Formats: sequence, C-alpha cells, structure tokens
Amino acid sequence: MNAFTNLENYRILVTGGAGFLGQQVVAKLLAAGADREKISIPRSNDQDLRSLAVCEQVVQGQDIVIHLAAHVGGIGLNQKKPAELFYDNLIMGTQLIHAAYQANVQKFVCVGTICAYPKFTPIPFKEDDLWNGYPEETNAPYGVAKKALLVQLQAYRQQYGFNGIFLLPVNLYGPQDNFNPNSSHVIPALIRKVYEAQQKGEDRISVWGDGSPTREFIYSDDAAQGIVMGTQLYDQAEPVNLGTGYEISIHDLINLICKLMEFKGEIIWETDKPNGQPRRCLDVERAKQQFGFTAQIGFEQGLRNTIDWYRQHAS
Repeated sequence: MNAFTNLENYRILVTGGAGFLGQQVVAKLLAAGADREKISIPRSNDQDLRSLAVCEQVVQGQDIVIHLAAHVGGIGLNQKKPAELFYDNLIMGTQLIHAAYQANVQKFVCVGTICAYPKFTPIPFKEDDLWNGYPEETNAPYGVAKKALLVQLQAYRQQYGFNGIFLLPVNLYGPQDNFNPNSSHVIPALIRKVYEAQQKGEDRISVWGDGSPTREFIYSDDAAQGIVMGTQLYDQAEPVNLGTGYEISIHDLINLICKLMEFKGEIIWETDKPNGQPRRCLDVERAKQQFGFTAQIGFEQGLRNTIDWYRQHAS
C-alpha cells in the first residue's frame, strides 16, 4: 500500500488553498480522509511566498506540501506583466521546494501549467514533448518559470532523494472562477461578456483573435480530484498531464456559451488581437495508468454549472 493513501495522519500545507482551485483541493483532501486540523493554508496578505523566510516558516512541521499558489491570468495579463509572472512564479516555487527539502517534508506536489508546452506541440500533448521547443510567446515567461520547477524537483530527487511530483492541469474552469475582466481566462471572460451584453440589452460582443485556436478545459472539481489522487498514489519523477482529452475551438466555445445563455447577438472577432497557442489538447493516458485518474464532468454540464453560478453571484 502506498504510504500516502491514508491522509489522516499527515500534516498538509496547501499554498493557494484559499483560491479557486485550492478550495476544491482542500475539500477533496477532506473527502479522502485528511484531518482539517492538520491542513495549513498560508494567506498571501500576511505570508508572502516570494520571501524565503516565509517559505522556511510555512513548511516547518509539514509532511506534504501541495503548491498551487501562482500569479496567473489570461493573454492580456501575460502581455502586460511578463516580468512579474516570471519572477513571482519562479521565486515562489523554487524557494518553497528548497525550504521543503531542508525541512524534511515527505512529499512535494507541484502544480504546473499547460503553458509550459512548446508552441507547436503535436496533438495530443504528451508529457515527453515538454522540451521539444519554446512555449507560445504570449505566455512563455510564465510557462518557463513553472517548467523550471519540474527541473528542480527532478534534480532534487536525483541528488537528495526528495519526493517531488509535477502535475500539469489543462485550463481550468468552474464555479467560483476568476471573472475579473483584467485577469480572467477565456471561459469566465466570455461568460461575463455575454452576461453584461444581455444586462445592457446589447446585440453584439467582441472576442479576441479569429476563433481558430483550440483549447481543452478541465472542470475545477475534476482537477482537484486528480491532484489529490496524484498526492496519494504517484511518486515518480516524470510529469503528468491532468485533462479530459476533449478539444474545442474558441469559435465553437463562444457559440456554445451563447447557446447555453440564450444570447442571439453578433460575435465580432478582433483579429488584430493575439490568438495565443494554435492548439491545446492533452494526452491523458499517464494519469489514468499511473494513478487511475479520469475526468468525470462533461464539458457542456460543466459550462452550465459555471454559467449558473456566475448568474447567481454577478453584482
């Protein structure tokens, strides 16, 4: 039996545990038997993980660290703040890994990003393709910073025997997502655009790009389940994709959102704006084979849930 199957006796640090994905990871940890009293969630307003001293403080006495905290956003934020996204994500992760190793943490679970893959990766993305090119330019600083943490974990495993794993979830969506237009990803951004057009009685919305790029999305509840299963059952050096294997174009995505929200207006494509990576779709076999993870929520149902949540909570 794997040493981490029963989580009841482990002290677990979840960075980003108060965030969109983090809240659901904590819920899944509790469902898997973890003791709420033994789960720690550092808060960025008083525990800034860009400080080495803070990293050293929060890992003390912990058995497992699940690192979800990230400075992240859509194409717009990546273009506006590439330096911040590179520095913040690299420095948080690399200091936390080193501090966890020094504190004799038994397992480190690092959540990476699909943005780490090369711009032109054969579909579906296989984990072995991760180093076959440079990431898509609009989010490369973020993607490279995250990918560096994989190198660090593999190096620490090789030299120190440190048990760190690296999981690569595809784009997340779901209830409680970030709907801020300045930093949101594509699904919440489009849902908000359609909702606001309906509220204002407008008959058109504008969307970045030309609609041709494809994306894959994983419902946040599924992603959380995959992270917890990996925490319990996976102890190898190789990175693991977490996704669904379902690919949809941005053109088809906005049409589906409009259909589900009953918006019949015109879509204006802002073709002077960047498309981002041409295609994204993951090979999800490794997660299935190594720790039995398969996403459960169908895409249309997940979208309905997300739309319903936003309508209830929109101000």
